[in-house]
Amino acid sequence: MARIKRLAKEGSWIVAGQFAAVAGALVLVRVLTEHLDPEQYGQLALGLTVAGLMNQVVMGGITAGIGRFYSIAAEKSDLLGYLKASRELMGYATLAVGSIALSLIVGLVWTGQGQWLGLAVAVLIYSVLSAYNAALSGIQNAARQRAVVALHGGMDAWLKIGLAAGVMVWLGSSSTAVVFGYACSSLLVIGSQFVFLRRLIKCPNKPSETDNQWKHQMWVYSWPMVAGGLFNWSYYASQRWALELFITSGDVGHFYALTQIAYSPISMAAGMFMSFLTPILFAKAGAATDHDRIRNTHRVVIRIALIGFGFTLLFAGISVFIHGYIFRLLVASEYRQMSMYMPYVILSAGIFQVSLALGVIIAVENQTRRFLPLAIIGNGGIAALNFYLTYLWGMQGLIASMVIGAAIHCTWMLKIVIKNVNRVKIKGNTWA
Repeated sequence: MARIKRLAKEGSWIVAGQFAAVAGALVLVRVLTEHLDPEQYGQLALGLTVAGLMNQVVMGGITAGIGRFYSIAAEKSDLLGYLKASRELMGYATLAVGSIALSLIVGLVWTGQGQWLGLAVAVLIYSVLSAYNAALSGIQNAARQRAVVALHGGMDAWLKIGLAAGVMVWLGSSSTAVVFGYACSSLLVIGSQFVFLRRLIKCPNKPSETDNQWKHQMWVYSWPMVAGGLFNWSYYASQRWALELFITSGDVGHFYALTQIAYSPISMAAGMFMSFLTPILFAKAGAATDHDRIRNTHRVVIRIALIGFGFTLLFAGISVFIHGYIFRLLVASEYRQMSMYMPYVILSAGIFQVSLALGVIIAVENQTRRFLPLAIIGNGGIAALNFYLTYLWGMQGLIASMVIGAAIHCTWMLKIVIKNVNRVKIKGNTWA
């Protein structure tokens, strides 16, 4: 009963944080679509793909490794070495982003594209700050500080609204002003994160002799995600750039509004739920050496994936009847023509989140190298499909590609998972 009460309390914080974050994200869409025309909104969407590139290729794998090894470090009573290794890895990643940023800025000046400098600088600053925010949130989540995670998730969502609107009043309505508002929000949240982290972790004031060992383990876990980061990024970014290449920036803006209403809430809800579940599974799996503990995580993840697929079909079906009302409520009139695509985008988002949930089976065993073929070949192929179908049929082709691509990703992930489950079954007694 004590365990049930503890999980119920954690779950209630997750729900509260998720509600605040989703509500804030939807209000943000309404505010931005009222202040930015579709072309400006499209420029914002394209600029944010650069932030996504930095996070996926450079920072994202590192932050995932930091979150994964907290429970192991806590179990071994070596949080000092763990934190020192985490800080050093984030420092290396920041230097890499700085080098890329310098190259990008020089390239823009050299090619006479100086009008993009403001947006580029804003996006690069935001990418670094959001990565640090994600790393700190990952540590808090791994420590199962659900109230702290919920507080900062909701805080970030609503700060973005106020700060983006405030910077637009100051600098004028533009995509650059919006991203600077986002960066200010991340900076404030990071400051709050540090305050809570210092309260959470009380480390002895003695040097650790194992920080290099932690750094090595986290890098071994993270490097496949870094290596496949470009292709993971292309899964999403290719959608916007295909529209920019074959149609117009205005269509990018229309599509971005559609995904913020139909795709992002599904991703946020699934991500928040998995952030609740993943630390529990990591703790149960431990160092991934006990087959009984591993099989228990398999059972939980597969059940969650099946339930997620059922909810995906339910929400997509409901949206067939209410998509027009939702768009009238949440976006400016210029963007409402996209509402008919909402059921298909929900279906795509749900299938992809089911695939990511299944991937936890691989993550808890620290076998992230198994993701590389899917990341490089699978996501690279899906990105090419996005360009091809957009070229053939425009927006309709891209929407079809999203559903097909999500199905391909989930099918491929399922094959990886089945292989892993069977391997553990053979080494243990019985999986069922």
